[in-house]
Amino acid sequence: MPNSNSNPNIMPLQQVFALALQHHHAGRFSEAEAIYKRILSVEPNHPDALNCLGMLAHQRDQNQIAAEYIQLAIGSRPSEASYYNNLGLVLMSLRQVQAAVDAYQNAIRLKPDYAQAYNNLGNAFHNLQDYPQAMAAFGAAIRLNPQFAEPHYNLGCTFKAQGLLDEAISAFRAALQNRPDLAEAYNNLGAALKDQGKIAQAVAAYQAALRIRPCMVELYVNLGNAFKDLYQYPQAINAYHRALELKPDLIEAHNNLGNIFKDQGCIDECIAAYRTALKFDPRANQVHSNLIYALHHHPDYDAPMIHQELRNWNKLHAEPLKQLIQPCTNRPDPKRRLKIGYISPDFCAHVVGWNLLPLLQQHDRQAVEILVSSDEWTRRIRSCCDVWRSIVGIGDQRTAQMIREDQIDILIDLSVHTAHNRLLVFAYKPAPVQATYLGYPGSTGMDTVDYRFSDAFLDPPETDLVVYSEQTIRLPQTYWCYQPGGTAPEIAPLPASSKGFITFGCINNFAKVSPAAWDLWTRILRKLPNARMMIHANPGVHLEDVRQHIEQQGISPDRVDFVGTQSWEQYMRIYNQIDIALDPIPYNGGITTCDSLLMGVPVVTLRGQTAVGRAGYSMLTNIGLPELIAQTPDEYVQIALKLASDLPRLAELRRTLRPMMKKSPLMDAKRFAQNVEAAYRGMWHKWCSSKEKR
Repeated sequence: MPNSNSNPNIMPLQQVFALALQHHHAGRFSEAEAIYKRILSVEPNHPDALNCLGMLAHQRDQNQIAAEYIQLAIGSRPSEASYYNNLGLVLMSLRQVQAAVDAYQNAIRLKPDYAQAYNNLGNAFHNLQDYPQAMAAFGAAIRLNPQFAEPHYNLGCTFKAQGLLDEAISAFRAALQNRPDLAEAYNNLGAALKDQGKIAQAVAAYQAALRIRPCMVELYVNLGNAFKDLYQYPQAINAYHRALELKPDLIEAHNNLGNIFKDQGCIDECIAAYRTALKFDPRANQVHSNLIYALHHHPDYDAPMIHQELRNWNKLHAEPLKQLIQPCTNRPDPKRRLKIGYISPDFCAHVVGWNLLPLLQQHDRQAVEILVSSDEWTRRIRSCCDVWRSIVGIGDQRTAQMIREDQIDILIDLSVHTAHNRLLVFAYKPAPVQATYLGYPGSTGMDTVDYRFSDAFLDPPETDLVVYSEQTIRLPQTYWCYQPGGTAPEIAPLPASSKGFITFGCINNFAKVSPAAWDLWTRILRKLPNARMMIHANPGVHLEDVRQHIEQQGISPDRVDFVGTQSWEQYMRIYNQIDIALDPIPYNGGITTCDSLLMGVPVVTLRGQTAVGRAGYSMLTNIGLPELIAQTPDEYVQIALKLASDLPRLAELRRTLRPMMKKSPLMDAKRFAQNVEAAYRGMWHKWCSSKEKR
C-alpha cells in the first residue's frame, strides 16, 4: 500500500504534479491522466496539468482533445513557449499545417533560442513543400545546437526531396555523427545513395540501419530493392520474405516479389505474387495493372481471359470515380484546331519517348496544338510541344482538373497497364475524347477510354473486337512509327561468313522469354549442332536454371550467351554479332524488332493469338518480308532453319534491310502523322455530332 507521502489527496499540488509526470514518463498513462484531472478539479486552470493532459491525449492519437487542452493551457499561461510548440505538434497530426506553422513561430517569438521549435517549424514547411523556408528553419536549429541530430536528418530529407543528393548525403551523415543509433538516417542515406547509383553503398547503409532496428519493415523492402538493382535476386527475395514475416499483408513486398519473378522470366510465380498482394488489398490499382501486364506474357492467357481481368480492373478502380466526372465544356466545332494531350510517365530515356517523337515532330501544328503531361521529360520531346505540364507528385484527380482547365479535346494514354501508368486520370474523363496508344497494343479495359489504336495486322479482320473495351481504330499502314534512339552504328558483315556457324539472337526483355519460346529455340539448335544463340538477360542465379533447362533439352549451355543491359549504342552493336533474330512468344518484340531490322538482322516471328503476339506479323508485313512470318510453331522452326541454310540470302538481307526499313511505312513519320491526325479528326467529328443530337 502507498505511504501517506504519495497520497495525492494530501500532497501539495506541486508534488502531486511531479507524481503525475513520473507516471506519464513511465508510460502509465491511465494513472497520470487520473492525477492530472484531480489537479484540475482543485485548480481548473492549472496550465502544466492542461498541457500534459493534452500531450497525453496526443500520444493516444486523440488529437482534437489534445488541441483543446493545450489551447486552455496557453490561455492560462500565454508566455510559455513550450505550450505553443506542443500545440504545433498536435496541429501537425490534425493536418492543420499552416496553423502549426503559426504555433511554432509563436514559440520562437517567446523563446528565440528554441532549437526544437525551429526543427518542428522546418518539418511543417517541408510538409507544405516550402523547401527554402524549411531549410532556413533547420539551419537555425543546427546553429543553435550543432549536436542536435534531428534537424540534420530533416535537412537531409528536404535536400533529397529537391533532388540535391550530395547535400542530402552530407546532412544524413552529420545526423549520424551526432546520433549513431538513428536508423531513419541510415535508411534515407541508403535511399539517396541508391538514387546516385551507388547501390553497394546503399546496401551497407540499409544493413547498418537493420542492426539498429531489426524489425523495421521498410528497411527490408528497401534492401530488397537495392539487391534487385544489383541483380542479386536471391538476396532480394530473402529481404522481401523477411519483410513479409514481420508484416504478411505488406502489399509492396508481394508486388516487388512479382517484379523480380517477371525479370527472371518466371511468369507463373510473378502472377501468383501479384494475386497474393491483391488478396490483401483488392484496390491496389498499380499492382492490379502489373498483374494484367504479366498475363500478356503467359501462353495460357488468351485475349478473352485478359479482357475479363481488364474489366475487373475497371470495376474495382475506375467505376467508383464515375460520380466525380464533370461535364466537358469544350467547344464542339468539328473544323477548329484541336488540342491533343499526351500523358505518360515514360518520356525520359524510354522507348515510348523515342517513338512518340517522330509523331510529335510531324504533327500539323496548324491543325493541332500539342500538350504533354508527364512525370519525366526530355528536351527533344519538350521542344515539340506547345504546352508542357509536369505531373510529378500530383494526384490523379488534380491532374484531371489541370487537363480539364487546359480544355484538352483528345487525351491520349501512352502507357496502358505498364508500370506507373496514370490510367485513373482517364477515369475522371477530363477530355471529351480519350484514347490509348503505344504502351503496347492492348486495351485499358476502361469505359471512359473511347478508342484504341491498332492496324490490320495486329487486329486482322477476323479478330473478335469484343475483347477490347474501346473502339478499335486501325491505322491504314501501321501502328508503329519507328525512330532509333540515336545514330545507328554501321552494319558489320554477316557473322556466319567469318565464324562458320549461325548465331541466333533474342535481345528482348527476358520476361518475354517463355518456356514456349525456349521449346522452339531448342528445336532449332538441335537441328543445327554448330549454331549458337545470344539472349538478353541480366546476371543472376536464375540463369543457372536456364542453363539446366537447356541442358535437359539436349543443348550444351556453352552454346547460349547472355548479354546484360548496355548503353543504347552498345546494345545496337550486339546485332552485329547476330545472323538471325528469333521473336519471342506469346509476347513479341516491339521496338527491338525494328532495331534488329535496322541493323540488317532478319526476324523470324510466329503469328500469335493476341495483339502483342502479332507485332512481328505487323512489322514484317510492313517492311515486305511476309515469308518470315510463321502460322504454326512447326513453320517457325522451318523458316529459321531454311534461312540459316541460305547464307547468300542472309548476306543480301544484311545489305538491304536498312534501306527497306527507311523506305517502309515503319519510318514514314510524315504519313504516319497524317494518318493519326485523320483518326483524331474522325473521333472529334463523332463527338461533335453526338453533342448536336442532344
